[in-house]
Amino acid sequence: MKTMVACAIACALLLSGCSKAGSGPVESGALRIMLPINPTQLNAILEQNSNESFIDGLIYSELVTVDTHGNDVPDLAAEVPTVANGGISKDGLTLTYHLRANAKWQDGVPVTSADVKYTWQQIMNPRNNVLSHHGYDQIASMDTPDARTVVMHMKRLFPPAIDTIFGESDQPYRILPKHLLAQYPNLNTVPFNAAPVGSGPYRFTRWERNDRIVLTANPLYYKGVPKIKEIDLLLVPDQNTQEELLRSGGADLALEATASFYNNIANDPNVTRQLVPAPVWAATLFNVKRAPLDDPAVRHALALAIDKNAIVDKSTYGTATLAVADLTPFSWAFPTGLRGIPHDEGRAKSLLDNDGWKIGPDGIRTKNGARLSLQLAFGLGSQSVRNIAAQLQQNLRAVGVDLQLRGYEYQLLYGSLETGGIFNSGKFDIALYSWVSGSDPDDSSQWLCAMAPPVGNNVAHYCSAAMDTAQSKALSTFDRPARKAAYRTIQELLLSEVPAVFIYDQQLRYAYITGLKNFTPNGISEGWNAYEWNR
Repeated sequence: MKTMVACAIACALLLSGCSKAGSGPVESGALRIMLPINPTQLNAILEQNSNESFIDGLIYSELVTVDTHGNDVPDLAAEVPTVANGGISKDGLTLTYHLRANAKWQDGVPVTSADVKYTWQQIMNPRNNVLSHHGYDQIASMDTPDARTVVMHMKRLFPPAIDTIFGESDQPYRILPKHLLAQYPNLNTVPFNAAPVGSGPYRFTRWERNDRIVLTANPLYYKGVPKIKEIDLLLVPDQNTQEELLRSGGADLALEATASFYNNIANDPNVTRQLVPAPVWAATLFNVKRAPLDDPAVRHALALAIDKNAIVDKSTYGTATLAVADLTPFSWAFPTGLRGIPHDEGRAKSLLDNDGWKIGPDGIRTKNGARLSLQLAFGLGSQSVRNIAAQLQQNLRAVGVDLQLRGYEYQLLYGSLETGGIFNSGKFDIALYSWVSGSDPDDSSQWLCAMAPPVGNNVAHYCSAAMDTAQSKALSTFDRPARKAAYRTIQELLLSEVPAVFIYDQQLRYAYITGLKNFTPNGISEGWNAYEWNR
């Protein structure tokens, strides 16, 4: 968490805007990848969405990544810390990483343990606009006994540490070069953010604003020089333009393809489609601070009113499955046998009746003089999203709820609290919301009381003592059966307290020119093996 996702935060549903991509020169043999979101900056700890995270993954490095089977594999680290190899102490409170001896920044300076420590310090620096500190705030101190050794002393047991701290979490952060950034009191507006230097497989070359970002193969990359010499990241938010470019040969790969795009391109003989299982869910998220959504009975009634099966059937073209809660079958903690909230229009009406919401002459319910009128926030640019929004509006109208639709550009929708982002600022009633989780089932940054923005991703502002207790149990042991039991309780609480209506679990959708080799997304990161891509 893709993604991001936080983050935040990543969202295959919510697209925006328009683009003039394709107007500039392209290096012969370059791989042209279409991105649906125009990035705002390229600093590895300030990313706001899954597209920025994808770009960062090509330029920078993590300590640990995962392969296509979900296994932890070393990235910048020489090996994955475990209890067996001494990287994790027996009490779980000390983590030791050894860095690769041949790792260099793209300017030729060696990568050292000081860079890892510096990046952690900048994530925790309150002056930096970092979306989440989750996991990094569990580090009490960090030692660097030599240039290749990092020792993290944890405040308490934190089982997701290896997958969260500079790993494939739902808010993946990557290592920054201390020698280029230590002079700045904060990193929010430094020139580096528009012309970064990393240690990953590709080097930043140029950024043609609102058109493309050009990357070239890093000859110093510690896993070997990438086979594709140039990657052109085309900024193409519009779905129809994406289809046209892929069909015409003007682009080679579409990330985060919408369901309708994926369906439309099915019979093109020059295009390969790929579905990848992933920890990705889509939901209608409630802002529980706002009346009447602070009333669990109202939230439950709205959940019952939504016909999730119809949305999956009509709007995902077979690329998604009905969700239970926020864990998908991708996760080892997925609660088998647990069922999601069913569609029951009659029961929804009864709940609202019993809660004092009476049908008015215009068919909309009122209570104490207030109409049951709510606004749905969603991202612009995707026909699939518009279809789902219309279905939700129809479903809720059938039980006496007036749902007003309000579309936003993606950057505004998912922007930080400091920039007035709709979600992080709580400027919504209900949201069409999607999340790319990490390789560990840890979802505490989204549901703990203390994790409301800006310190976490709890944009619903949901707070439950029972949830906090269950999350504490899930994070208090390395024992997988005990953690799995705790996550089942967490899923049950999400279904009973309804901070969101989980609609479907989304496989990641890709479309690319036939002949692209070794493009094997792991369900969290597309670029984990980008140096192996070929054509």
